Parts: sequence; C-alpha cells; structure tokens
Amino acid sequence: MRLVFATHNANKVTEMRQLLRGLPFAVVSADEAGVYEDVVEDGETFEANAEKKARFVQNVIARSDATKQTRVWSLADDSGLCIDALGGKPGVYSARWAGEGATGEQIVEYTLEKLRDVLEDRRQASFVSALVLISPEGARHAFRGEVRGRIPLAPRGTHVRPKLPYDVIFEPDGTGRTFAEMTDEEKNSLSHRGLAFNELRTYMAALK
Repeated sequence: MRLVFATHNANKVTEMRQLLRGLPFAVVSADEAGVYEDVVEDGETFEANAEKKARFVQNVIARSDATKQTRVWSLADDSGLCIDALGGKPGVYSARWAGEGATGEQIVEYTLEKLRDVLEDRRQASFVSALVLISPEGARHAFRGEVRGRIPLAPRGTHVRPKLPYDVIFEPDGTGRTFAEMTDEEKNSLSHRGLAFNELRTYMAALK
C-alpha cells in the first residue's frame, strides 16, 4: 500500500519510513507523488489543518489519474506551541506569528518578549502535535500527542533543529531541560510528535 506524506520535508519522510519499518506501506513525499502545491493552512485547530493537507494531496493525485485507479493513503501533521498565559497562543499560528518569513531566532525573541512581564511560575505551556490519516475510501483517522511544560526566561540548548525554533524555549515537565538540551533519541521518547506517531504506528500495524 502506498502512503503519501503531505510534506516537502525530506527529513520528515525519512522519519516516517523508519517509524513504519516492517509494515506493508511504501511511504512517499508529496513531491514524489507529483504534488508540488501547498494548501493554505487556515484551520482553527491542528487537526483541521492536518486534515486539509492530507485531503488536498489525495485530491490532487485523484485528479491527475486518468484511469481513476490510484488508491492511496494520505497523511499530514500539524503542530505548535500553546502558552497558557497568552490564551493558548501562538497555537496554529506557531510557524508565522512573528511575521511571514521570520527566522527561528526572531520567532524565539518575539515569544519571549510577549512573556516579558509573566512571572517564572506562570509560564506553563503545551506542545501539541496532530496527525490525520485519510484512507483510500476517504475515512479520517486522527492521532494527537501533547506534552506539558514551561517556557524558561531565556533560550537554552545547542541541539538546534531546522524548522523547530521552539525547542530552545520549551522545557517538558519533570525534565529540567529544554528539547534543545536533549539528543534526538531523548526528545523523541517523550515529545508530542513522538506520542502522536506512536499512536499512528499502533493503528497502522493493526490494519489488515
């Protein structure tokens, strides 16, 4: 069975292939499936954005298949940081709330400035990841991972990962370290994305 991951990020596709190793799914990226466009992520929830991306990819593939015989599973993810003291912001706007084209450093600076007057014991937050899987028949299956933590007063850590700026300012409860102070293995063992992807694997492993 073919699974199209609605992303142009090769690292994400590699991660998905590793996650589903041993299962009867051939994982391909949107580019590899011939889908080069992006859909506008204007949903009000992480799940809504993920579903919109997954269905978009599936619809583009269906329109390009002259014989209408292509049947694929599609998957998309959406994630972000929800800060209690900011009413849940940035939430679904995590990637762009510091402005379109903002660098990772600018996003971090903007977030910390928003929390400048918030006391250290009032800086609780959640990191959320949502995955939506669409079957060839169009059925929707959602998986969610959430980790509670806090925002420190300043960035910490040297494991700066591409397109994951918040790692330096999110400290999961009970760890005493930010994601950026952890190895990939340590982070994946407890992260929001790790939790959601583990749910996904459990579901797909049970498919007949």
